[in-house]
Amino acid sequence: MAKSNCDSSFGNHLDSGDSLTNNHSQTQLIKHRVEEREGEIGSEDSSLPSKDKKLRERDVWSGKFDFLLACCGTAVGLGNVWRFPYLCYKNGGGAFLIPYLIVVIISGVPIFFLEVAIGQFTKLGAIKSWTSLCPLISGIGIASAVIVFYTLCYYAVILAWALFYLFQSFRAELPWANCNNTWNDPIKCQDNLTYVRSLNMTEEQRRENFTFPVEEYWENYVLKITDGIEDLGGLRWELAGVLLLAWIVCYLTVFQGTKSTGKAMYFTATFPYVMLIILLIRGVTLPGAWKGIQFYITPNITKLGEPEVWIDAGTQVFFSYSLCIGVLVSLGSFNAYNNNCLRDTVIIAAVNSGTSILAGFAIFAALGFMASEQGVAVKDVAEKGPGLAFIAYPKEVLLLPVSQLWSCLFFIMIFLLGISTLLTDTLALITSLGDLYPTLFRGGKYRKLISMAVGCFACYLVGLSMVTRGGMYILQLFDFYGASGFTLLWTATWQCVAIGWFYGDQKFYDVIEDMIGYRPGPYFRICWKYLAPLLNVAILVFNIIKYEPLTYNKTYHYPMWGHVLGWGLALSSILMIPARAIYILCKAKGNTWREKFDNACKPTISKAHGGGCAITEVDDDDEEAKIAMNEETSSDGSAPPPYPSLDMKQDIETSI
Repeated sequence: MAKSNCDSSFGNHLDSGDSLTNNHSQTQLIKHRVEEREGEIGSEDSSLPSKDKKLRERDVWSGKFDFLLACCGTAVGLGNVWRFPYLCYKNGGGAFLIPYLIVVIISGVPIFFLEVAIGQFTKLGAIKSWTSLCPLISGIGIASAVIVFYTLCYYAVILAWALFYLFQSFRAELPWANCNNTWNDPIKCQDNLTYVRSLNMTEEQRRENFTFPVEEYWENYVLKITDGIEDLGGLRWELAGVLLLAWIVCYLTVFQGTKSTGKAMYFTATFPYVMLIILLIRGVTLPGAWKGIQFYITPNITKLGEPEVWIDAGTQVFFSYSLCIGVLVSLGSFNAYNNNCLRDTVIIAAVNSGTSILAGFAIFAALGFMASEQGVAVKDVAEKGPGLAFIAYPKEVLLLPVSQLWSCLFFIMIFLLGISTLLTDTLALITSLGDLYPTLFRGGKYRKLISMAVGCFACYLVGLSMVTRGGMYILQLFDFYGASGFTLLWTATWQCVAIGWFYGDQKFYDVIEDMIGYRPGPYFRICWKYLAPLLNVAILVFNIIKYEPLTYNKTYHYPMWGHVLGWGLALSSILMIPARAIYILCKAKGNTWREKFDNACKPTISKAHGGGCAITEVDDDDEEAKIAMNEETSSDGSAPPPYPSLDMKQDIETSI
């Protein structure tokens, strides 16, 4: 049986008389039934609707552009600045845009649209939304929650590094400018670039015989890194302090839900573009900048035949678009039911990919200048990830006048790019948990504040392991395994299968048409059902075939137990999908396995009617669910006259 949450039939019944005055006695009876029903439910089960009345309403976006900016904030992050440009250089320059755009068109944009539409339709976070659409594969939501938790733990540490460098940039002299510090190696450290160039060494020979002060500052002072994961050393208390500061900023921004997070995005999602444009303008005016830009965009078509290029393109799209970690589902769930999520998807995709390409020009203009000043090739100064943010660019600012200013601008940009992603990821995880435990997150005056504080502090405690002296080795395990391309591609494939084959692509198109007012062309459903799963599986297989054990700095090899720990992080999300499927299948009703399978695939939410009043299907034996939906069965088996929805009581009283 099914019951509409908006009770449209009851609304029509109220409108059927000539006037409300002529039906005054009927309305009084209705009011009496509402009050009577409240008393019955309160006496039968305090966990049912009488208690739910005390729950705060679910969050919604308070502004028209909040959703767009939040999606831009989560999608446009550090990967656009420090990973995409390096991958372009590594994989054939401008030729890399070909596989990148193919993955964006076939997999990235369709899955982005899919996740946003699911959230907007179900009004639920990642975990419960997939449970309502396809219970058999509801492990997708749990896997997404696990991945986003791992991401939060290590992403905040990167922000802590950025804050640390930002604070150090206010010194009269940047601490990585010379070799006259206690952490410098008196023999190998060399800050005289002219002398190093005169030796006519290759980059490999230079690395063996010399180190630059910026490299020693990063490893010997900031990280104080040990020889391996076997020796974690002690805490880096300065980093532990700025890590706590990052989480305090995060908590104070998201503790009011969409209201505070949406407003914060007007700054955190837009101001990095100001910084990026300033750095771009300054970069292209430097001598040697065109050398770096040319290196960035010159295509090498022969690279397209290498599997690694397609692997890098696929993983970059999934990372930069924040796919399969539940964030987009949660952000979409705060939308109005009739929001045009397809239009928003196109806008955000254009902004995301455009930012990546723009950042490439800014970064490689700077690298071209640095290569020109050092008398080496651009490839010798090109770095990715932390190497770009905390070694290559700090090295470049030393060559600029007023280096402290440019250092501050760069690390402000890095922090804002990261904090916007941290905010939305935190909001997504809280949303998923809040839907599972509504009384904990939406009940009581201070429960949500306390619950969110506990969650942020838990992530902080995990992050403390990454700000020990050996913490970099742990962070790499979380990055390489816990939130890796393996886990994202696996989850994305099952998302497409769940909608394209289990829920039904045409059925989901009906939902989209009901939400946005028109039916999209066949492009998205073809991608969901055929193209995206095939492409994702192909890239995943290439990933497995080309898998190489994780190393640090291409010199340190992890012990076997380190790799086992890493694969444990990866499998903790990967196995959620089959494990949950087996559990649901065993618990499903039916006398045969085929009946169990069919019942396990049935959605518990169907096409919405009347602007988002979703119809929930309830099992005939579930008496508690019937009561929760204001229906019950009388002792003689006949259905009594339906009670109006309790949340209509105030409207009825106003009418009276």
